[in-house]
Amino acid sequence: MIDILNAIVLFSNFVLIPGMAYGAQLALGALGVTLIYAVLRFSNFAHGDLMAFGTAATILFTWWLQSMGVNLGVLPTALLALPVGIAAAVAMSLVMDKAVYSFYRAKRSASVVFVISSVGVMFVLNGLTRLLIGPDDQRFADGERFVIRARDFKDMTGLDEGLALRTTQVITVVVAILVVIALFRFLNHSRMGKAMRAYSDNEDLALLSGIDPKKVVFWTWVIAAGLATVAGVLYGLDKSFKPFTYFQLLLPIFAAAIVGGIGNPVGAIAGGFVIAFSEVTVTYAYKKFLGYIVPGWEPDGLMQLLSTDYKFAVSFVILVVVLLVRPTGLFRGKVV
Repeated sequence: MIDILNAIVLFSNFVLIPGMAYGAQLALGALGVTLIYAVLRFSNFAHGDLMAFGTAATILFTWWLQSMGVNLGVLPTALLALPVGIAAAVAMSLVMDKAVYSFYRAKRSASVVFVISSVGVMFVLNGLTRLLIGPDDQRFADGERFVIRARDFKDMTGLDEGLALRTTQVITVVVAILVVIALFRFLNHSRMGKAMRAYSDNEDLALLSGIDPKKVVFWTWVIAAGLATVAGVLYGLDKSFKPFTYFQLLLPIFAAAIVGGIGNPVGAIAGGFVIAFSEVTVTYAYKKFLGYIVPGWEPDGLMQLLSTDYKFAVSFVILVVVLLVRPTGLFRGKVV
């Protein structure tokens, strides 16, 4: 029985808890992508770098707050700086929309034109973020690092394995839940949220009903930029910040949106956790875990299906399979 408990704690440490935190981060990122696709009808390939830009602005303001002696005690100071990062990302997305996307929207260009232009915006944002904060790793977490420490858990339970629960992992899940609740309440109960849903379902009928398309576009970018920044900051707090990492995150975020059903917010959340747990479980080394489950049988290898270097390949494979087998995703979103 003790070995089983040790196995559960070990699995929680390296699969369950990291998967929950990573899944929440991907879900928030995928919500931004799916919102743009549903309302503005194009795949925004600049979303990952918008996350990086908003996170960089949050880090810079966090450093300023820390230099002024302002903090949140046991919580990261970045939570205080988050509204500034969101405002910066919103401003940048509105500028990009005014400078690029509104031109093609007025011409009623095909979706592929928007996609190509978003790639250009992606490179601009990537360069701007590197210029703003540099290309290197940045760690901006402060406050209390752990809610539960492995050593304290061992002393308390007498188990060989200690459960470690980081503060940033708890914050990620709690903030993600609050953001998702706020988003769904906005979309389902506010006048603008209903207008955005109507515009997404039938643009022409929505315009005939008197819905202002400029307001719909404005609030779509505001919400998408806010979601991107929150997701980026939570990811940076949980791991670290590096601009190129957010460019790489674009693949699992799009995979999450498409697996769940792009254009479907519920699907984006489900897809985020599917992709996260797929990456974590496939790249985890099960040697020690199996040693607890089957005592006396110690495998020679690590019992790891894939190296962590190939974790993004998992997202790509799942993405391709879903596009081939069920293009509308798990929750029947729009066909890609």
